[in-house]
Amino acid sequence: MTGRPIKHSLSLRGHRTSVSLEEAFWNEFRAIAKAEGKALNALAAEIDETRGLEAGLASAIRVYVLKYVKARTNG
Repeated sequence: MTGRPIKHSLSLRGHRTSVSLEEAFWNEFRAIAKAEGKALNALAAEIDETRGLEAGLASAIRVYVLKYVKARTNG
């Protein structure tokens, strides 16, 4: 597993965008989408809608993954 960000394309509400995340975050993000029964693009769109202007999409996804994992391990 590498610590370097890997760029992937996503489609958010019909618009293509690229997001760079480390492999560990991509793996966990995919696992979360599967566990929630959502397509990866749909989950990314949800995060994008709630992220606010101060955070980029990649950062918002990392924070989402971190909060999800912490909630799962804490209770």
